Amino acid sequence: MAKDGFWDDQEAAKEVMQERSGLTESLESLEALTGQAEDAEVMLELSQEEQDKEAAKETAAGLEALERGVARLEAKRLLGEPDDHRSAILAINAGAGGTDAQDWADMLLRLYSRFAERQGFEVKMLDLQEGDEAGIKSVTLEVNGHQAYGLMKGEAGIHRLVRISPFDASHRRHTAFASVSVSPQVDDDIEIEINENDLRIDTYRASGAGGQHVNKTSSAVRITHLPTGTVVQCQNEKSQHRNRDMAMKVLRARLYELELAKRQAEKQEAYDSQQEIAWGSQIRSYVLAPYRLVKDHRTGVEVGNVDAVLDGDLEEFVQGYLLWRSS
Repeated sequence: MAKDGFWDDQEAAKEVMQERSGLTESLESLEALTGQAEDAEVMLELSQEEQDKEAAKETAAGLEALERGVARLEAKRLLGEPDDHRSAILAINAGAGGTDAQDWADMLLRLYSRFAERQGFEVKMLDLQEGDEAGIKSVTLEVNGHQAYGLMKGEAGIHRLVRISPFDASHRRHTAFASVSVSPQVDDDIEIEINENDLRIDTYRASGAGGQHVNKTSSAVRITHLPTGTVVQCQNEKSQHRNRDMAMKVLRARLYELELAKRQAEKQEAYDSQQEIAWGSQIRSYVLAPYRLVKDHRTGVEVGNVDAVLDGDLEEFVQGYLLWRSS
């Protein structure tokens, strides 16, 4: 970066800056973990010498945090595919299960928002369709951050919830489904050709909260890509022009993901499995009754602390998926 003429080629400079950012983040994480390991070693010696139970507890807690940090770094080390460094477009859609499914989609929105927050990613809501009685029908998020797509791509698929329904007066156990799709955000370094004649663009009034402007003008935009049947929409910006730009950004990401899916049989199967958001196609089950367990059916990873998972603690599932893919 210190060389003369470094900024003459803006595109090349941008690539170097991104690489530097990733390397800096990895080095800082490694240095922090090394410091944690040294602190844990000192605390362990202290607890043994003085038979200090409190120090022993502190050492155990420190080792637990260290283990999570190492797992996080190990997961990032496995992110070697071409698009893993990119930001992501994440969409959640309620499936079979009625009001419970819409509430479940809302729970997943919170889960992924909290996970992104833990990773230091920026989350921007592009579109939200509220549920009829509770929860949401669908939501589209822009997740900005280095390796956001790489860390979240394993979440794509059908997610199943089993619990005592809060919407059932008889307190019976219900099963609900929601689908999650994850696409890499497409930058200017990837050319996606979209023929304007292949698009149907509809405008409509935005629904839900948003102020007088949102509700009184047709600012919301829905774009249908006719050759593939891909539909995207955006209503969270006040201006129709901004909503159209954001919808086109999501469309480019979706079409790029479809192109990748054609080239990779495994991704194509995952895409096909999302067509019916119901029994037999789930990648992960979240059981809250009669027992409490979250299990990934692809990798076999199981976590008993369901509350932590629903609060965004997906570390074990992310690492398990990346290890499973790499093997």
